[in-house]
Amino acid sequence: MFTERLYYSDSYLTAFDAEVVDLSDDGKIVYLERTAFYPSSGGQPNDLGTLNGERVLDVLDQDSRIAHVLSGPIQAGRVRGIVDWDRRFSHMQQHTGQHLLSAVFQELLGAPTLSFHLGPEVSTVEIGAKSLIDKQLEDVEARANQIVWEARPVSIQFEDASTAEGLRKASARTGTLRIIDIAGFDRSACGGTHVRSTAEIGAIQIRGLEKIRGNVRIEFACGMRAVRAARADFRLLSEVSRTVALPPLELPAAIQGMRDRLRDSEKETAKLRGELARQEGLSLYASTPEGAGGLRRAFLSRPVLDETVRACATAFVTGKRAIALAAAEQGGAVLLAASSDSGIDAGRTLKACFARHGGRGGGSAQLAQGSFDNPEMLSYLREELGFRGN
Repeated sequence: MFTERLYYSDSYLTAFDAEVVDLSDDGKIVYLERTAFYPSSGGQPNDLGTLNGERVLDVLDQDSRIAHVLSGPIQAGRVRGIVDWDRRFSHMQQHTGQHLLSAVFQELLGAPTLSFHLGPEVSTVEIGAKSLIDKQLEDVEARANQIVWEARPVSIQFEDASTAEGLRKASARTGTLRIIDIAGFDRSACGGTHVRSTAEIGAIQIRGLEKIRGNVRIEFACGMRAVRAARADFRLLSEVSRTVALPPLELPAAIQGMRDRLRDSEKETAKLRGELARQEGLSLYASTPEGAGGLRRAFLSRPVLDETVRACATAFVTGKRAIALAAAEQGGAVLLAASSDSGIDAGRTLKACFARHGGRGGGSAQLAQGSFDNPEMLSYLREELGFRGN
Protein backbone atom coordinates (compact mmCIF):
# COMPACT_ATOMS: atom_id res chain seq x y z
CA MET A 1 0.00 0.00 0.00
CA PHE A 2 1.45 3.38 -1.06
CA THR A 3 1.56 6.15 1.55
CA GLU A 4 1.03 9.67 0.20
CA ARG A 5 3.73 11.89 1.67
CA LEU A 6 2.11 15.22 2.42
CA TYR A 7 5.38 16.83 3.52
CA TYR A 8 6.68 16.43 -0.04
CA SER A 9 4.53 19.32 -1.22
CA ASP A 10 4.01 21.23 2.05
CA SER A 11 6.61 21.17 4.81
CA TYR A 12 4.48 23.59 6.86
CA LEU A 13 1.53 21.18 7.18
CA THR A 14 1.31 20.07 10.81
CA ALA A 15 -2.30 18.86 11.17
CA PHE A 16 -4.03 16.35 8.89
CA ASP A 17 -6.71 13.65 8.77
CA ALA A 18 -6.17 10.23 7.24
CA GLU A 19 -7.56 6.70 7.09
CA VAL A 20 -5.78 3.83 8.79
CA VAL A 21 -4.99 1.20 6.15
CA ASP A 22 -3.06 -1.26 8.32
CA LEU A 23 -2.31 -1.92 12.00
CA SER A 24 0.00 -4.19 13.96
CA ASP A 25 -1.74 -6.73 16.21
CA ASP A 26 -1.21 -4.53 19.28
CA GLY A 27 -2.40 -1.38 17.46
CA LYS A 28 0.86 0.48 18.14
CA ILE A 29 2.30 0.39 14.61
CA VAL A 30 0.05 2.27 12.22
CA TYR A 31 -0.01 2.70 8.45
CA LEU A 32 -2.03 5.54 6.92
CA GLU A 33 -3.25 6.34 3.44
CA ARG A 34 -1.34 9.62 3.75
CA THR A 35 0.83 11.34 6.32
CA ALA A 36 2.58 14.60 7.15
CA PHE A 37 5.04 12.81 9.46
CA TYR A 38 8.57 12.73 8.08
CA PRO A 39 10.42 9.41 8.57
CA SER A 40 14.12 9.25 9.41
CA SER A 41 15.92 9.51 6.09
CA GLY A 42 18.85 11.22 4.38
CA GLY A 43 20.51 12.28 7.63
CA GLN A 44 17.35 13.98 8.95
CA PRO A 45 15.59 12.51 12.02
CA ASN A 46 11.89 11.68 12.03
CA ASP A 47 9.08 13.96 13.15
CA LEU A 48 7.31 13.53 16.47
CA GLY A 49 3.75 14.42 17.48
CA THR A 50 0.49 12.56 18.06
CA LEU A 51 -2.02 10.34 16.25
CA ASN A 52 -5.45 10.46 17.88
CA GLY A 53 -3.76 11.67 21.04
CA GLU A 54 -1.19 8.86 21.21
CA ARG A 55 2.44 9.99 21.07
CA VAL A 56 4.33 9.19 17.88
CA LEU A 57 7.63 7.66 19.05
CA ASP A 58 9.16 6.87 15.67
CA VAL A 59 8.40 7.14 11.97
CA LEU A 60 9.89 4.53 9.65
CA ASP A 61 10.32 4.64 5.88
CA GLN A 62 9.46 1.19 4.55
CA ASP A 63 9.88 1.66 0.82
CA SER A 64 6.45 2.61 -0.51
CA ARG A 65 4.77 3.04 2.88
CA ILE A 66 5.46 4.73 6.22
CA ALA A 67 5.07 3.14 9.65
CA HIS A 68 4.11 5.22 12.69
CA VAL A 69 5.23 3.74 16.01
CA LEU A 70 2.95 4.90 18.83
CA SER A 71 3.09 4.97 22.62
CA GLY A 72 -0.34 3.33 22.84
CA PRO A 73 -2.80 1.52 20.56
CA ILE A 74 -5.39 3.17 18.32
CA GLN A 75 -8.33 1.75 16.40
CA ALA A 76 -8.80 1.46 12.67
CA GLY A 77 -10.74 4.27 11.00
CA ARG A 78 -10.10 7.95 10.48
CA VAL A 79 -7.40 9.54 12.63
CA ARG A 80 -6.09 13.01 13.35
CA GLY A 81 -2.35 13.61 13.15
CA ILE A 82 -0.54 16.54 14.78
CA VAL A 83 3.15 17.13 14.00
CA ASP A 84 5.41 18.69 16.65
CA TRP A 85 5.98 22.05 14.93
CA ASP A 86 8.96 23.23 16.97
CA ARG A 87 10.92 20.09 16.14
CA ARG A 88 9.79 20.13 12.51
CA PHE A 89 10.71 23.79 11.95
CA SER A 90 14.11 23.37 13.57
CA HIS A 91 14.79 20.44 11.25
CA MET A 92 13.65 22.56 8.29
CA GLN A 93 16.09 25.30 9.29
CA GLN A 94 19.02 22.92 9.76
CA HIS A 95 18.39 20.96 6.56
CA THR A 96 17.98 24.03 4.37
CA GLY A 97 21.01 25.54 6.09
CA GLN A 98 22.96 22.43 5.14
CA HIS A 99 21.96 22.81 1.49
CA LEU A 100 23.16 26.40 1.62
CA LEU A 101 26.45 25.60 3.34
CA SER A 102 27.13 22.72 0.96
CA ALA A 103 26.51 24.99 -2.04
CA VAL A 104 28.88 27.62 -0.61
CA PHE A 105 31.62 25.07 0.06
CA GLN A 106 31.23 24.00 -3.56
CA GLU A 107 31.18 27.59 -4.84
CA LEU A 108 34.13 28.97 -2.87
CA LEU A 109 36.35 25.91 -2.43
CA GLY A 110 35.18 23.36 -4.98
CA ALA A 111 34.63 20.98 -2.06
CA PRO A 112 31.68 18.57 -2.41
CA THR A 113 29.47 17.38 0.44
CA LEU A 114 29.86 13.66 1.13
CA SER A 115 27.41 13.15 4.00
CA PHE A 116 25.05 15.00 6.33
CA HIS A 117 23.77 14.34 9.84
CA LEU A 118 21.17 16.41 11.65
CA GLY A 119 21.76 16.12 15.41
CA PRO A 120 19.68 17.25 18.40
CA GLU A 121 21.67 20.47 18.96
CA VAL A 122 24.29 20.68 16.22
CA SER A 123 24.50 19.13 12.76
CA THR A 124 27.44 18.03 10.62
CA VAL A 125 28.45 17.85 6.98
CA GLU A 126 31.44 15.88 5.76
CA ILE A 127 33.28 17.88 3.13
CA GLY A 128 35.59 16.43 0.49
CA ALA A 129 38.68 18.44 1.47
CA LYS A 130 41.88 17.30 3.16
CA SER A 131 42.05 20.34 5.40
CA LEU A 132 40.55 23.80 5.88
CA ILE A 133 41.94 26.88 7.61
CA ASP A 134 40.00 29.31 9.80
CA LYS A 135 39.89 31.98 7.08
CA GLN A 136 38.19 29.58 4.67
CA LEU A 137 35.57 28.67 7.26
CA GLU A 138 34.97 32.34 8.00
CA ASP A 139 34.51 33.08 4.30
CA VAL A 140 32.05 30.19 3.90
CA GLU A 141 30.07 31.26 6.97
CA ALA A 142 29.93 34.89 5.80
CA ARG A 143 28.82 33.94 2.29
CA ALA A 144 26.11 31.59 3.61
CA ASN A 145 24.73 34.28 5.93
CA GLN A 146 24.76 36.76 3.06
CA ILE A 147 22.43 34.43 1.13
CA VAL A 148 20.27 34.14 4.26
CA TRP A 149 19.89 37.94 4.47
CA GLU A 150 18.97 38.13 0.81
CA ALA A 151 15.81 36.16 1.66
CA ARG A 152 15.99 34.08 -1.49
CA PRO A 153 12.91 31.94 -2.19
CA VAL A 154 13.27 28.21 -1.55
CA SER A 155 10.90 26.18 -3.66
CA ILE A 156 9.98 22.53 -4.22
CA GLN A 157 10.06 21.39 -7.84
CA PHE A 158 9.29 18.02 -9.38
CA GLU A 159 11.20 17.13 -12.55
CA ASP A 160 12.02 14.01 -14.52
CA ALA A 161 15.48 12.70 -13.67
CA SER A 162 16.37 12.40 -17.35
CA THR A 163 15.82 16.11 -18.01
CA ALA A 164 16.68 17.73 -14.67
CA GLU A 165 19.55 20.19 -15.09
CA GLY A 166 21.79 22.27 -12.85
CA LEU A 167 21.84 19.90 -9.89
CA ARG A 168 24.74 20.43 -7.47
CA LYS A 169 25.11 16.66 -7.27
CA ALA A 170 23.86 14.24 -9.92
CA SER A 171 21.11 11.92 -8.66
CA ALA A 172 21.23 8.17 -9.19
CA ARG A 173 17.43 7.99 -9.02
CA THR A 174 15.22 7.52 -12.03
CA GLY A 175 11.72 8.82 -12.66
CA THR A 176 10.48 11.96 -10.90
CA LEU A 177 12.91 13.88 -8.73
CA ARG A 178 11.92 16.17 -5.89
CA ILE A 179 14.26 19.15 -6.17
CA ILE A 180 14.88 21.82 -3.53
CA ASP A 181 15.69 25.06 -5.34
CA ILE A 182 17.37 28.02 -3.61
CA ALA A 183 16.66 30.72 -6.17
CA GLY A 184 19.66 31.47 -8.32
CA PHE A 185 22.05 29.55 -6.11
CA ASP A 186 21.45 25.84 -5.58
CA ARG A 187 19.38 22.93 -6.90
CA SER A 188 19.52 19.61 -5.07
CA ALA A 189 17.45 16.44 -5.25
CA CYS A 190 16.17 15.87 -1.71
CA GLY A 191 13.22 14.33 0.11
CA GLY A 192 13.59 16.33 3.33
CA THR A 193 11.58 19.21 4.80
CA HIS A 194 12.70 22.77 4.06
CA VAL A 195 11.81 26.41 4.72
CA ARG A 196 10.27 28.68 2.04
CA SER A 197 12.92 31.40 2.21
CA THR A 198 16.58 31.53 3.16
CA ALA A 199 15.61 34.24 5.65
CA GLU A 200 13.78 31.57 7.71
CA ILE A 201 17.03 29.63 8.15
CA GLY A 202 18.17 32.32 10.54
CA ALA A 203 21.82 32.80 11.45
CA ILE A 204 24.22 30.08 10.32
CA GLN A 205 27.10 29.38 12.68
CA ILE A 206 30.01 27.05 11.93
CA ARG A 207 30.87 25.54 15.31
CA GLY A 208 33.93 23.41 14.62
CA LEU A 209 35.93 21.13 12.37
CA GLU A 210 37.54 17.72 12.67
CA LYS A 211 39.43 15.51 10.25
CA ILE A 212 37.80 12.21 9.36
CA ARG A 213 38.60 9.57 6.71
CA GLY A 214 40.89 11.96 4.88
CA ASN A 215 38.16 14.62 4.73
CA VAL A 216 36.85 17.24 7.13
CA ARG A 217 33.62 17.19 9.11
CA ILE A 218 32.03 20.57 9.77
CA GLU A 219 29.81 21.15 12.80
CA PHE A 220 27.17 23.85 12.41
CA ALA A 221 23.92 25.24 13.83
CA CYS A 222 21.16 27.36 12.30
CA GLY A 223 18.36 29.57 13.58
CA MET A 224 17.49 29.30 17.28
CA ARG A 225 20.04 26.54 17.68
CA ALA A 226 22.74 28.99 16.62
CA VAL A 227 21.33 31.60 19.00
CA ARG A 228 21.29 29.11 21.91
CA ALA A 229 24.83 28.01 21.12
CA ALA A 230 26.06 31.61 20.97
CA ARG A 231 24.30 32.37 24.26
CA ALA A 232 25.92 29.33 25.91
CA ASP A 233 29.32 30.40 24.59
CA PHE A 234 28.83 33.92 25.94
CA ARG A 235 27.67 32.61 29.32
CA LEU A 236 30.77 30.43 29.59
CA LEU A 237 33.07 33.27 28.49
CA SER A 238 31.48 35.62 31.02
CA GLU A 239 31.91 33.09 33.82
CA VAL A 240 35.60 32.63 32.99
CA SER A 241 35.99 36.40 32.77
CA ARG A 242 34.49 36.85 36.24
CA THR A 243 36.60 34.04 37.68
CA VAL A 244 39.90 35.58 36.59
CA ALA A 245 38.66 39.18 36.98
CA LEU A 246 39.62 40.18 33.44
CA PRO A 247 37.64 41.53 30.48
CA PRO A 248 36.83 38.85 27.85
CA LEU A 249 39.14 40.42 25.25
CA GLU A 250 42.11 40.03 27.60
CA LEU A 251 41.46 36.34 28.29
CA PRO A 252 43.51 34.80 25.44
CA ALA A 253 46.72 36.60 26.47
CA ALA A 254 46.06 35.90 30.15
CA ILE A 255 45.45 32.20 29.55
CA GLN A 256 48.57 31.92 27.43
CA GLY A 257 50.52 33.57 30.23
CA MET A 258 49.09 31.07 32.72
CA ARG A 259 50.05 28.18 30.43
CA ASP A 260 53.60 29.50 30.10
CA ARG A 261 53.96 29.87 33.86
CA LEU A 262 52.50 26.42 34.44
CA ARG A 263 54.90 24.90 31.94
CA ASP A 264 57.86 26.62 33.62
CA SER A 265 56.60 25.49 37.02
CA GLU A 266 56.24 21.89 35.83
CA LYS A 267 59.79 21.95 34.48
CA GLU A 268 61.13 23.28 37.78
CA THR A 269 59.10 20.73 39.75
CA ALA A 270 60.44 17.90 37.57
CA LYS A 271 63.98 19.19 38.10
CA LEU A 272 63.51 19.30 41.89
CA ARG A 273 61.91 15.86 41.97
CA GLY A 274 64.82 14.49 40.00
CA GLU A 275 67.34 16.05 42.38
CA LEU A 276 65.41 14.71 45.37
CA ALA A 277 65.40 11.22 43.84
CA ARG A 278 69.14 11.48 43.16
CA GLN A 279 69.79 12.42 46.78
CA GLU A 280 67.60 9.51 47.86
CA GLY A 281 69.73 7.16 45.77
CA LEU A 282 72.99 8.49 47.24
CA SER A 283 71.61 8.25 50.78
CA LEU A 284 70.36 4.72 50.14
CA TYR A 285 73.81 3.68 48.92
CA ALA A 286 75.43 5.08 52.04
CA SER A 287 73.06 3.16 54.33
CA THR A 288 73.18 -0.13 52.41
CA PRO A 289 75.74 -2.68 53.64
CA GLU A 290 77.71 -4.91 51.30
CA GLY A 291 76.11 -8.24 50.54
CA ALA A 292 77.12 -11.40 48.74
CA GLY A 293 80.06 -10.90 46.40
CA GLY A 294 80.84 -7.57 47.99
CA LEU A 295 77.93 -5.84 46.17
CA ARG A 296 75.54 -3.32 47.59
CA ARG A 297 72.05 -4.14 46.35
CA ALA A 298 68.95 -1.93 46.39
CA PHE A 299 65.47 -3.10 45.46
CA LEU A 300 62.99 -0.31 44.69
CA SER A 301 59.27 -1.12 44.50
CA ARG A 302 57.32 1.79 43.06
CA PRO A 303 53.79 2.30 41.65
CA VAL A 304 55.30 3.11 38.23
CA LEU A 305 58.77 3.38 36.77
CA ASP A 306 59.21 7.06 36.00
CA GLU A 307 62.15 9.43 35.73
CA THR A 308 62.44 9.76 39.52
CA VAL A 309 62.91 6.00 39.87
CA ARG A 310 65.53 6.06 37.14
CA ALA A 311 67.31 8.98 38.88
CA CYS A 312 67.30 7.17 42.23
CA ALA A 313 68.63 3.92 40.75
CA THR A 314 71.36 5.57 38.66
CA ALA A 315 72.46 7.67 41.66
CA PHE A 316 72.70 4.49 43.77
CA VAL A 317 75.09 2.87 41.31
CA THR A 318 77.39 5.87 41.15
CA GLY A 319 78.89 4.28 44.23
CA LYS A 320 81.36 1.41 43.97
CA ARG A 321 80.18 -2.16 43.32
CA ALA A 322 76.44 -1.54 43.35
CA ILE A 323 73.31 -2.73 41.57
CA ALA A 324 69.75 -1.41 41.82
CA LEU A 325 66.67 -3.28 40.70
CA ALA A 326 63.40 -1.34 40.41
CA ALA A 327 59.98 -2.88 39.76
CA ALA A 328 56.59 -1.38 39.07
CA GLU A 329 53.93 -2.54 41.49
CA GLN A 330 51.54 -2.93 38.56
CA GLY A 331 52.28 -3.61 34.90
CA GLY A 332 55.26 -5.98 34.98
CA ALA A 333 58.01 -3.44 34.30
CA VAL A 334 61.57 -3.58 35.66
CA LEU A 335 64.69 -1.42 35.58
CA LEU A 336 68.18 -2.66 36.33
CA ALA A 337 71.13 -0.34 37.00
CA ALA A 338 74.70 -1.56 37.63
CA SER A 339 77.94 0.22 38.44
CA SER A 340 80.78 -0.31 35.99
CA ASP A 341 82.79 -2.27 38.57
CA SER A 342 79.89 -4.51 39.67
CA GLY A 343 80.75 -7.30 37.25
CA ILE A 344 77.14 -7.26 36.00
CA ASP A 345 76.05 -6.19 32.52
CA ALA A 346 72.51 -4.87 33.02
CA GLY A 347 71.41 -5.22 29.39
CA ARG A 348 72.73 -8.75 28.92
CA THR A 349 71.39 -9.88 32.29
CA LEU A 350 67.87 -8.73 31.49
CA LYS A 351 67.92 -10.19 27.97
CA ALA A 352 69.16 -13.55 29.23
CA CYS A 353 66.48 -13.73 31.92
CA PHE A 354 63.77 -12.73 29.44
CA ALA A 355 65.02 -15.34 26.97
CA ARG A 356 64.57 -18.07 29.59
CA HIS A 357 61.33 -16.93 31.21
CA GLY A 358 59.63 -14.63 28.72
CA GLY A 359 59.67 -10.88 28.42
CA ARG A 360 61.10 -8.09 26.31
CA GLY A 361 63.60 -5.33 26.84
CA GLY A 362 67.26 -4.44 26.97
CA GLY A 363 69.69 -1.59 27.34
CA SER A 364 73.31 -0.78 28.07
CA ALA A 365 75.72 -2.42 30.48
CA GLN A 366 74.90 0.21 33.11
CA LEU A 367 71.13 0.65 32.61
CA ALA A 368 68.41 -1.58 31.12
CA GLN A 369 64.62 -1.80 31.20
CA GLY A 370 62.03 -4.33 30.20
CA SER A 371 58.54 -5.70 30.71
CA PHE A 372 57.07 -9.16 31.21
CA ASP A 373 53.79 -11.03 31.61
CA ASN A 374 55.02 -13.95 33.69
CA PRO A 375 54.27 -13.09 37.34
CA GLU A 376 57.27 -15.22 38.46
CA MET A 377 59.74 -13.18 36.40
CA LEU A 378 60.61 -10.77 39.20
CA SER A 379 61.40 -13.65 41.53
CA TYR A 380 63.70 -15.22 38.94
CA LEU A 381 65.47 -11.93 38.38
CA ARG A 382 65.90 -11.20 42.09
CA GLU A 383 67.37 -14.65 42.65
CA GLU A 384 69.76 -14.32 39.72
CA LEU A 385 71.03 -11.00 41.03
CA GLY A 386 71.46 -12.26 44.57
CA PHE A 387 68.65 -10.32 46.16
CA ARG A 388 67.77 -13.06 48.60
CA GLY A 389 66.82 -11.36 51.84
CA ASN A 390 67.18 -7.91 50.28
